[in-house]
Amino acid sequence: MHIEHMKRCINLARLAEGRTAPNPMVGAVVVKDGKVIAEGYHRQPGGPHAEVDALSKLGNKAEGATLYVNLEPCSHFGKTPPCADLVIRSGIKKLIVGMTDPNPIVSGRGIEKCRQAGIEVVEGILKEECLELNEVFVKNITQKKAFVALKTATTLDGKVATRTGSSKWITNEKSRAYVQKLRNRYGGILTSASTVLADNPALTCRMDGGRNPVRIILDKDGTVPLDYKVFEDNSTRVVVCQKSGIKKTYPDYVDVLECPLKDNHLDLKYVISQLYEMQIFSVMVEAGGTLNGAFLKEGLVDKFYQFIAPKIIGDDRAKSFVSGLNIEDVSNCIELVPKHLHFFDKDVIIEACVE
Repeated sequence: MHIEHMKRCINLARLAEGRTAPNPMVGAVVVKDGKVIAEGYHRQPGGPHAEVDALSKLGNKAEGATLYVNLEPCSHFGKTPPCADLVIRSGIKKLIVGMTDPNPIVSGRGIEKCRQAGIEVVEGILKEECLELNEVFVKNITQKKAFVALKTATTLDGKVATRTGSSKWITNEKSRAYVQKLRNRYGGILTSASTVLADNPALTCRMDGGRNPVRIILDKDGTVPLDYKVFEDNSTRVVVCQKSGIKKTYPDYVDVLECPLKDNHLDLKYVISQLYEMQIFSVMVEAGGTLNGAFLKEGLVDKFYQFIAPKIIGDDRAKSFVSGLNIEDVSNCIELVPKHLHFFDKDVIIEACVE
């Protein structure tokens, strides 16, 4: 039963996907006499935490119950009071935790506080699943860096377009719908000026109920015209990354990030570090092979989403999803750790982490 209720916590937490940063996604389930009597989840920064959301529905009926939560209750005052104190006051007799909080100011203290109050605590239920749920939060809080995902859509022979640039559509509608879910999940979507100039994308989330990510354009020389789709929706923030000295006036919803150069290209490590400082805590890169290769070469990619359609172009001049690595020895290849495999009709989607 522990696993079943923890899975429910994870599913509840995901209801707020893309909306809790810089906070984690957390769900809570209260069980008494074998029955679920309350549920809750954290919806947004500054809002009630999952434990508060669930326990506030019960009054004094939580006494003697078991609380399931995918992340340990906080033990410090932030924008809200410590959840561990509420758990203790509520009369909960047993606490089931998926993972400890990686935040150094919490990290085990909430669990210990509950134990000292006489609450039985069980840790590590579906720990790996809980860690993956909050992989962005874990990197943010432990490394003070933005989490970077790379998304590609290719044929079976690794091509993103024919030599003439034809690419609509390599993958099917179901795969493209899943991309919209990913856009809802990440804080920002990043691409190059060359991709914007070639495709004129809006870079928005077209999922029902979804939220638009911040649109981030690497435009070293300020070449993208202001009448392109990426600038149309003024309700969504845009960040243009360019070298210093560019004389160009942007609308007030556009932030300009002046960046140093590395090998005559924008310094990607600087870009990602500054995006974190701008409170963009997770970024999905949707770009061509050159920029994909640069992100991999700089060791900036945490996660990989590769959409593969069972199609073959078979032309050496066709565009590949990654270039510029120039690896000569197989032992030096970038290795990935597969996490999930999805099928959307004939398409295959591989989710993997970079070692």
